[in-house]
Amino acid sequence: MSDSIDGVDFALAAYREEGVWTVQELAHDVLGDIDTLSHALRRFPGDGGAVGMVAIDEDFFLIVRVAGSSTRVLLSDITAADEWELAASAIAFLGLPEPEDEDDQVPAGDLDLLGDLGMHAMDLGVLLDDFDLYPDEMLSDVARRLGFGELFDDAVGLTNA
Repeated sequence: MSDSIDGVDFALAAYREEGVWTVQELAHDVLGDIDTLSHALRRFPGDGGAVGMVAIDEDFFLIVRVAGSSTRVLLSDITAADEWELAASAIAFLGLPEPEDEDDQVPAGDLDLLGDLGMHAMDLGVLLDDFDLYPDEMLSDVARRLGFGELFDDAVGLTNA
């Protein structure tokens, strides 16, 4: 398995306090597994908890949402668990079997983890079906739908054309 820290494109925490979104970079040392990442996200204030967005190797992303003692996870590509420790941790957290060689690149986890914030399961599913988009582009769309698109784009260096 690859060292997930070496392949991290970005890792951000987003949270909303009194209706205002804040985006902060996450230290790479909290990206070893879902438990460590969720523990780090719980330190952020927020009306509805915190959302962690991690993109790895321009290949897949992970969204982790914590609120109180609840942790919800979405992995964009189940096959990433074969190569990346953080993705394998997500699969284990979700209680899913390890992917087989013949498995398709499909998401795993809670497609509705952001539903109450404005990105419903169906919309997220449609976005994940667009294989032409890179993880940063998909997460930018998610951030825009939730209301912090510009903050996200600034944090990851995406520019509007």
